[in-house]
Amino acid sequence: MSRPDPASTSAPDPRRDPAAILVFADGWLLFRGQRLRCALGRGGVRPAREKREGDGATPAGAWPLRRILYRADKEPPPGGPLPRAPIAPEDGWCDDPADAAYNRPVRLPYPASAEVMWRKDELYDLVVVLGHNDAPPVPGAGSAIFLHVARPDFAPTAGCVALPKPELRRLLAEAPAEARLIVTPERLGGA
Repeated sequence: MSRPDPASTSAPDPRRDPAAILVFADGWLLFRGQRLRCALGRGGVRPAREKREGDGATPAGAWPLRRILYRADKEPPPGGPLPRAPIAPEDGWCDDPADAAYNRPVRLPYPASAEVMWRKDELYDLVVVLGHNDAPPVPGAGSAIFLHVARPDFAPTAGCVALPKPELRRLLAEAPAEARLIVTPERLGGA
């Protein structure tokens, strides 16, 4: 009796999956053979089950790319198949775990705590809403986890993943509709 080939029974390698955008805890992102520097949360990478509102951690897991938000006054919409919508000055994102709109878009001013989406800096000129803690949102398990524009010095985020704007635009143009951001506590290493 022959034994099954171990390569055929193991889990698929996400590095070969054209829909996988791999993010490593040491600030590297791999997508279709491209290796890009990225910024992560100031609290490091933490398993999603341990993620808490305000801890600054980037949650580990596989997160679908839900939609793109962009500043139409600064940016043309990026290419690619993901749904997109312009950001307006009154757009916010509720980050109050006690509010019914937690981890959802809201209109400002809003009576509960909410992040301002129309920022003075460039960080939210281009934002990808990730499918973290959204189906349905669990109060306190983390909100506003996005893929967005990085600061020039790659300073840590509040829990998001961030890339330089040209690389983010290129990634979005190439990513398929079923793309997902896979954040791992593993380190890629190297420079």
